[in-house]
Amino acid sequence: MDNLQKKYGFWTATAMVVGIVIGSGVFFKADDVLKASDGDLCTALLAWLIGGSIMIVTAYVFSKIATRIERVNGVVDYFEEAYGSKAGYFVAWFMTFVYYPTLVAVLAWVSANYSVSLIGWTDGVWTLSFIYMTAFFLLNYFSPVLAGKWQVSATVIKLVPLALVAIVGGFVGLTSGQTLENFAQAAQMVSSGGGGLAVATLSTAFAYEGWIIATVINAELKDAKRTLPRALVVGAIAVVVIYMLYYLGISGVLTNDQVLAQGDAAPVQVMSMVFGTLGGTLLTVFVIISCLGTLNGLIMGSARGMYSIASRNMGPKPEVFKRINAATNSTTHSALIGYLFSCIWLVVWYGNFNGWWGQFMDISELPIAFLYVIYISIYIWVMKTFTDLGPVSRFICPLLAGCGSIYIIWGAVQKDMFAHFLVILLAIFGIGMMLMNDKKG
Repeated sequence: MDNLQKKYGFWTATAMVVGIVIGSGVFFKADDVLKASDGDLCTALLAWLIGGSIMIVTAYVFSKIATRIERVNGVVDYFEEAYGSKAGYFVAWFMTFVYYPTLVAVLAWVSANYSVSLIGWTDGVWTLSFIYMTAFFLLNYFSPVLAGKWQVSATVIKLVPLALVAIVGGFVGLTSGQTLENFAQAAQMVSSGGGGLAVATLSTAFAYEGWIIATVINAELKDAKRTLPRALVVGAIAVVVIYMLYYLGISGVLTNDQVLAQGDAAPVQVMSMVFGTLGGTLLTVFVIISCLGTLNGLIMGSARGMYSIASRNMGPKPEVFKRINAATNSTTHSALIGYLFSCIWLVVWYGNFNGWWGQFMDISELPIAFLYVIYISIYIWVMKTFTDLGPVSRFICPLLAGCGSIYIIWGAVQKDMFAHFLVILLAIFGIGMMLMNDKKG
């Protein structure tokens, strides 16, 4: 097999980090972060800063791993390298049956939510969620090449609404004094006990998720040992700056109470107030495209989940799930499993809004918190085995990243139905253990 050419430089890698991370989270988590912060803008901005700082130091640690492990395909391969094939199998099992399908379900709903508001429907959000999810699974099933092209286009478009809200809202807020007023006056419509800084930081983790995917191109980077760490850190810093400017842009036009009242529609309301209905409509279109781009990216991962397990000759029927469709070059049976479990988690998300569970099981955040548990195990491995690194890269950065991970996990423990989600997770792992079928010995 030919080796991949060293064709990418620093700016390409940096753009990839920014493009992957920036998605839907910043649009529909703005009000959640403020609510968890008890309506206080300073606390909300601090949560965005802490969440971003955790991402930056975590990305740096993982860049050190990516530049020395040639066989790189994300966190599954890192964990497998650190703790063996069975450990890697359980991480792959988690990604396949929990991480990807939960986020696919949430993103389908977010995309449908914005679409319904644009069309002016009073209902139909759940039907459209199912249609979006089905359509993009079919796209990845029948034409993975076209799905990849859509991903690139959506990445460029998704920066437009962030820039518009940040620039316009920031200018308006500084000239009108609204930004300073929001810093001085917390929202009144939030009852105390919104969760606090740790829960608010957990909400930002959804918006900051995805940077790990950028490590897969290390084999194609020129001078990867220098380029990848710099690209991950600079890209992560850029995302933090963009997000905080966007958040300030919203606060320049809307009061804290209005941000909470508008919910996910806050950025659209900002543009409508400044530019009228047309401005709000155009921004909504950009936001929908951005959300669908993120949805497509997650489905690309979800469609390959069982394939990743089967390619290791593990799990149920590996000879079936590692088959590739010769005509479309797609992971046929693996994609069907991804679609099935995305549908199941969409029902769970639907149940949240219809009071089925008694409380709200936030599957947009809880799976991400568990991913940070996996990260901590990897940091321990780095500190034990990367003896050639200096003390900062080998000990200080992993320790800082570990503390950040613990802080995010602590936020998750305080969420409603954390214990219920943990029980579901353990049951899924139990099924995975029974079906491991370790042919590798």
